[in-house]
Amino acid sequence: MEKFRLEKDTLGEVQVPIDKYWGAQTQRSRENFKIGKEKMPLDVVYALTIVKKAAATVNHQLGKIDETKMIVINTICDQILNGAYDQHFPLAVWQTGSGTQTNMNVNEVIANRANELLRNQGSSEKVHPNDDVNMSQSSNDTFPTAMHIAAYIKMTEELIPAINELKNTLLKKEKDFIKIVKIGRTHLQDATPLTLGQEISGWRAMLEKSEKMVIDSSNYILDLAIGGTAVGTGINAHPQFGDKMAEQIALFTGYPFKASSNKFHALTSHDEIVFLHGALKALAADLMKIANDVRWLASGPRSGIGELMIPANEPGSSIMPGKVNPTQSEALTMVACQIFGNDATIGFAASQGNFELNVYKPVIIYNLIQSIALLTDSMRSFNENCAIGIEANIEVINKHVERSLMLVTALNPYIGYEKAAEIAKLAFKENSTLKEAAVKTGYVTSEQFDKWMKPENMV
Repeated sequence: MEKFRLEKDTLGEVQVPIDKYWGAQTQRSRENFKIGKEKMPLDVVYALTIVKKAAATVNHQLGKIDETKMIVINTICDQILNGAYDQHFPLAVWQTGSGTQTNMNVNEVIANRANELLRNQGSSEKVHPNDDVNMSQSSNDTFPTAMHIAAYIKMTEELIPAINELKNTLLKKEKDFIKIVKIGRTHLQDATPLTLGQEISGWRAMLEKSEKMVIDSSNYILDLAIGGTAVGTGINAHPQFGDKMAEQIALFTGYPFKASSNKFHALTSHDEIVFLHGALKALAADLMKIANDVRWLASGPRSGIGELMIPANEPGSSIMPGKVNPTQSEALTMVACQIFGNDATIGFAASQGNFELNVYKPVIIYNLIQSIALLTDSMRSFNENCAIGIEANIEVINKHVERSLMLVTALNPYIGYEKAAEIAKLAFKENSTLKEAAVKTGYVTSEQFDKWMKPENMV
């Protein structure tokens, strides 16, 4: 039978599981918001913990908190950041729109664990979740600050490396296949030739451009709301608190965070995240294109295009023996669909800032963190289980080039567009080669055709 202890807040007493460090406000949120299975991402919890550690340090520097409390708060924060208390952060995303309950969850866990540590040390000091851990802060500025910290760290340390891994794989394939001439396609119809390396260079360039857009847009979330407290005025905080907090957070993380120049904007607007997620949507659109190209080019193996060969990672059918499917492309394109949906959610939620506060913060950060995580994981999976193993099917590629009617474009400078079109139509009608049709029309001799029709010179 689960055992409980009594915790108290301004509304009265609440029973809290005895083995958990959270307090009354966290417990009330657990009981009042039994909605869905989506939990507040630990990335946000860790970012809030960085805020609390910085706040204890800055408040001590400003003479507002003693050294003992600063040290014990910092100690517990470090333990949280090392993953020691992950099970003590249970709250649903679907809670108060300011993120107050998650902010208090972090405050309560830090305070209760700090007090336990102080008692074990024989100290009579006591850390209060509001008066000490939340000193000089409001959920209204700590939560958006944590949103930016969490997103920037995850983008920098996870997403950007994943983009680079896939980009480098495509660069290698581009170089390996640069001399393989294949038929191009526009409108899903045959077009003039290019090399397989050139085709893949387009994919690689997409990732390079997307990476740049992601990095450029992520610079906007280096601005932090901290110091604005309740409505942006900075009430109950030292005038230097916001700037010093940004400096301390930059020191702790190694990233150039800075205090927002206008806290009224920082609390009520999330346009920076809308802009950032727009770059993620652009990346997802490029990944959708790359994954679709791969599965089209690998389609078959005998009744499709079949110009690429992809790894056979698992059986593709429960009824058709030997079937292999482009499963990594399918997973990546499903992730892209999810990103498009997340972008719509973020855009709408960010439009709902009323007066001095946007109260859709949890759903905004949940979708942003999910997008970053899904893009990171899916790119790594696609890279490791598909892209690295892509091979060119030279026999099929050459066959398609030889049979392509659009090679006739090479004759345009010599006989003109209309005569070249006549040759292509005749070859199609009689199911003959271009050379046979060209010679039959009398517009081109066999020797001229061999001289002018060189696919490798058309790329």
